Amino acid sequence: GVNALRGHANVQGITDMCLYSDVLPGYLGAPLDRDTSREEYLKRLTGKPLRPNQMAFTQNFPKWHTSQQKAWWGDAATKDNDFAYDYLPKKDAAYDVLHMFELMHQGKMNGFVCQGFNPLAALPNKKKITAAMSKLKYMVVFEPLETETSEFWKNFGPLNDVDPAKIRTEVFRLPTSCFAEETGTFTNSSRVISWKERAVEPPGEAKADSEIIARLFVKIRELYRKDGGKVPEPILNLAWPYLKADIPAPDELLREINGRAIADVTDPKDPKTVLVPAGAQLPGFAMLRDDGSTSCGNWIYSGAWTQAGNMTARRDTADPT
Repeated sequence: GVNALRGHANVQGITDMCLYSDVLPGYLGAPLDRDTSREEYLKRLTGKPLRPNQMAFTQNFPKWHTSQQKAWWGDAATKDNDFAYDYLPKKDAAYDVLHMFELMHQGKMNGFVCQGFNPLAALPNKKKITAAMSKLKYMVVFEPLETETSEFWKNFGPLNDVDPAKIRTEVFRLPTSCFAEETGTFTNSSRVISWKERAVEPPGEAKADSEIIARLFVKIRELYRKDGGKVPEPILNLAWPYLKADIPAPDELLREINGRAIADVTDPKDPKTVLVPAGAQLPGFAMLRDDGSTSCGNWIYSGAWTQAGNMTARRDTADPT
């Protein structure tokens, strides 16, 4: 097979989490505008065997998706409401990064949250990218250091010849920690997941991305509770089971991604045999079910933190040779 050479240590990890509009974590196809019901959505994406007496691995799609919905919305995702299928946005067009900046350039976007991304240095047509960002009302940048994007409104002579007086975009730069300043995992190109501990505290007011996102979510949820809003249910019902709501711990997040049994998981061939008792961490994605009895943030990573503990921390830097 292909073993891609990645430009950064955790590109595979962020790809597996699928932080873009076309797919959900674990490469689960995102719902489209034409998927008017969950039944249609599952039918479109559930694989079928190509030949008799064979199986298609993607025939497990309903198990992966149902378990993910339970991880995200917990008790609010039930069989009666199609496991909160209506909470998911339905994609009506392409929303890749180039289309986003096209919408921005047309004046159809008011705000842009830019997390760990430097589009002014990474995307083609720097002049158009600058013009697009200049039409925003606000932009929020998550970075440990200043980048071309966070400082796009400043004049740096021939390197960035703009007139700051003509740029009305309000830029908020939220200082984040870097990889050595936070605990978590790396996933290499072979999808070997390795746990790492934080080496030093982040400087000044810098915080981990997960903490910044958590604090923003908690504040937004408070505003929805106080003032209401259009379609508040996806925000108000989002499962948020962390000990400290503002600061989800890395081990809590990985356990949630791994998944657990909400009810006893039994053997399909012998329902009296309990394979995973209710409340226990799942040993792997083979235990996922489509009846709401399991939760799992990303089926690919099920097995990362089992009932036996943190499986990603079994490797260390020791060289036994």
